[in-house]
Parts: sequence; structure tokens; C-alpha cells
Amino acid sequence: MTGQPEAGESGFTLIELMISLGLFALIAVAGLALVDGILRVNGRTEARLDRLAALQRTMFVLTSDLDQVASGPIEGRGDQLSFVRSAPGTGGTATPVRYAVAGGTLVRAAPAPQLLLPGVVTARWRFWDGAWIDRWPVDDSKEAKARWPRAIALDVQAAGPGGTPVALHRVVTLPLRAQDPQPE
Repeated sequence: MTGQPEAGESGFTLIELMISLGLFALIAVAGLALVDGILRVNGRTEARLDRLAALQRTMFVLTSDLDQVASGPIEGRGDQLSFVRSAPGTGGTATPVRYAVAGGTLVRAAPAPQLLLPGVVTARWRFWDGAWIDRWPVDDSKEAKARWPRAIALDVQAAGPGGTPVALHRVVTLPLRAQDPQPE
């Protein structure tokens, strides 16, 4: 033996190299497909969580506004509602608030417009006064305008998480309205 490797013992053959490169390429493609799938699932999950957060934020803002309703008339019908709210105990001033659907978005104006919920198909305000009615005040009399309903409900049909339609229903009870003292 001279110490020289014999033919076929000195390294990899061309076929062995081609097979190893092919296997590496298959593993790389599978890895990239896995990463791509994970990124797509992550993107869909984030979009659903963002939509759910928008739905929850809208219901929170609405409930907060109606919990702080102040003196003044409440007017609403169809897809519009307006009233005056204040922040009792904080020295806040009375602020007019208006909700309406514009261009498929629920908009809150207090006084600057705030886009609350995009993707709204329909919104319907209803008022409880012994029964659910679709308009407040019930007529244009001074007495009717001076009264408040006992509760206000909002029914919204909107795109939900993942684009699936969702129906939201929120009922907020109102405080008793302080009656103006009657002159003697």
C-alpha cells in the first residue's frame, strides 16, 4: 500500500452530491411553505383580533356615553341618535353627542367626528317606554320632548372577525331624568 486512496474512496460522486442537494432543496421548500403558512395564519388572527377589538371598543364607547347622559332632549330614529352627555364628578361640560351611519361606518360626533365601526350594514336604534318603539320622542309635543326613554337599544349588522357577518345588540338603561321643579 502506498497510502494513495483507491478510485471511489477519495470523496463523493456526482450522483451523491446531486441527491444530497435535491434533499436539501426539498427540506428548504418544505420549511418555506411552513413559514408562509404560519405567517398567513398569524395575519388572519391579527385581523380577527383587530375587528373584535373594534366591536368591543364601539360597544364600550356607546355604553359610556349613554351612562353619562345629561339634561336635555334625546332624539333618535332609524340609524341616528343624538343627546347631551356630561362627565359628572369631573367638572366636565355638557357635550352634544350624535351617532349616525355614514358610508357603512358608525360615526360618533362629540363634537368632532370619530369613526367607530367600519363595515356596518345596518344600524337601528330603539327606545323602551313600556314597549320598544323606533322613534324618540314619540311626538313633537313639549311633554314628549322633555321625557327620556327608560332604555335605548342598538341593533347593528356588521362584518365580524374574519369577514363573517355579526349581529350586535346592546341595551343601555338610562337614569331617571330629574324633573324641573314645578312653579307654585
